[in-house]
Amino acid sequence: MAQPIAERAAELQSMLIEDWAGEVAGSTYLEEKLRIPRSTLHRWQRRGEVVALRKGGRKHVFPLAQFIDGRPVPGIGDVLSAIANPRLAWFWLSRPSPELGGRVPIEMLREDMVEDVIRAARALS
Repeated sequence: MAQPIAERAAELQSMLIEDWAGEVAGSTYLEEKLRIPRSTLHRWQRRGEVVALRKGGRKHVFPLAQFIDGRPVPGIGDVLSAIANPRLAWFWLSRPSPELGGRVPIEMLREDMVEDVIRAARALS
């Protein structure tokens, strides 16, 4: 990343989530459409197993690409422990990464290429 990570995080704070994060949804949608109970979603959020992006005061939205069959894709938690800021983590996960030969990390996680993605995320932090 050419831009320092802290600078990038500040920039993302001032942008609308919809402008950079792709499709996101709140807990009501996830409960109705993906059948993920709110309690499960909040437990995953507390444990750092899903990317939850703060929207407005206290509400969080969740990028839809991180779920497969109503569960977070493997590796999300490891990426979040390497890149603690959820906005920054999702920004990195959802864009082509030079560290991964131009591949998109979230797509690699969806294809079970967890080790490569985790290694690249740790190298960034």
